[in-house]
Amino acid sequence: MSDLFLVAHIAGRGVAIDAAQVDSVVDIGDIVAVPRAGTFVRGLAALRSRVVTVIDTGTALGLAPTPDTARRAVITMVEGHYYAILVDSVEDVAPFQRLALSPGLALQHGWATAGTGIVERDGEPLLIVDLAALIPASAPVV
Repeated sequence: MSDLFLVAHIAGRGVAIDAAQVDSVVDIGDIVAVPRAGTFVRGLAALRSRVVTVIDTGTALGLAPTPDTARRAVITMVEGHYYAILVDSVEDVAPFQRLALSPGLALQHGWATAGTGIVERDGEPLLIVDLAALIPASAPVV
């Protein structure tokens, strides 16, 4: 049985995001910094009459920060709150067979926590990323 996934790029890597975690894909406008927030929080942004917390995906993964010019984001709801997860780009939504991670697969940095499986697209493996794992527990709730 196939599930629907959003194919995107995060930190230069092709990933698959379970469509059930995706509220929408948007281009974020102005981002207002949040004093004393963790480095993974880029700030707050207004989106359709609501405020969302913008997550710097690179920093949340323990990688280089997402470039300041990044504006494309996947909106997700975690524990009743909306978050904008910055991505490099978004390609398409397509059905894929969800496969388990190989036991010998060594994922580094935050990929090990965020990765929940793989899908294969035209022979290329894409890591399935759990968006909730990119939101550290200390993220501000708006």
